[in-house]
Amino acid sequence: MSAVYRVDLGAFADNLRRIRETVAPAEHMLVVKDDAYAHGLAAIVTRARDEGVRWFGAFDVETGVAVRETLGPDVRIFVWLLGGADDLATGAAAGLDLGIGDQALLDALEALPAGGPPARVHLKIDTGLHRNGIRPERWDAALDTVVALVAAGRAELTGIWSHISEASDEDDDDARALFLAAREAAAARGLTPAVAHLAASAAGFARAPFREDLVRIGAFSYGIRPAGGPSDVELGIRPIGTVDAAVLDVADTAVHLDVGSLHGLPQTLAGRFDVRTLAGPRRVRGIEPTRLVVDPWPGAQRGQRVAVFGGGAEVTATDLAELVDTIGEEIALRVSPVLPRVYEG
Repeated sequence: MSAVYRVDLGAFADNLRRIRETVAPAEHMLVVKDDAYAHGLAAIVTRARDEGVRWFGAFDVETGVAVRETLGPDVRIFVWLLGGADDLATGAAAGLDLGIGDQALLDALEALPAGGPPARVHLKIDTGLHRNGIRPERWDAALDTVVALVAAGRAELTGIWSHISEASDEDDDDARALFLAAREAAAARGLTPAVAHLAASAAGFARAPFREDLVRIGAFSYGIRPAGGPSDVELGIRPIGTVDAAVLDVADTAVHLDVGSLHGLPQTLAGRFDVRTLAGPRRVRGIEPTRLVVDPWPGAQRGQRVAVFGGGAEVTATDLAELVDTIGEEIALRVSPVLPRVYEG
């Protein structure tokens, strides 16, 4: 059997429960971009729905439609990478919640042919991160457009939202003040959205006032902690994916495993981490295109399984990311899509 990416759906369910307990009474919006962080969209959203998740953050319309086709009409799906009129029309027809942070998108929505269901609009205020969003000085003009869309039955203002930098508490406090002012301005115009959302994983765990009605959490759901941040134990989460490789051959000085740089492992990690074998941890000495060169152990045999990284290994994706100055989800996204997935739990 070749190397595989094992996905522990039981660990995923445990993470979801931990998140739900932490952010309550806010709801958890499970972010499922990039094929559910490369864990497999259909399996992840199905288990999440079975565990009680009702809001999904799908990033783009294509992913949102895939979630809708998998789960049906009884969940809410938020998308915020919108390319223009076609995305708006497709998203509205699929009953997606549309994250709009650009006046041009509001104008495009206004120009769509009438007759379809009202678009569910989440209007985004730019609170300083500049990751799109309506600038505060243009917020009133955007509200004018939304008021007209609502009056015409073309849209409903379902939410107000934003991103924050999470660079410092002071910066985030300033961002939240802008967010609250934007919501008050909408209320003064008679716009009363059902939900507000501001926080993602880190702020959602650390800062209760930022949780609002929904907390958008992706990486933590899959057990991917932030580089340089709290440990998995401190967060109460665990990685749900493990790269599980097979022994190809055994020599006196080395054991070769069937995963390598062509599967996404950076060669600069050679000599810097251990894999988990039946005899305990062994150092990776080389990363070749299709194999790892690992220190030998007594009783090593061709076909034995070795945990390379992840929840069942000596190191996690974030541990490796910290060694090569990147982020944990980037390591997972490089490696896991290349390998066959095996679901457990």
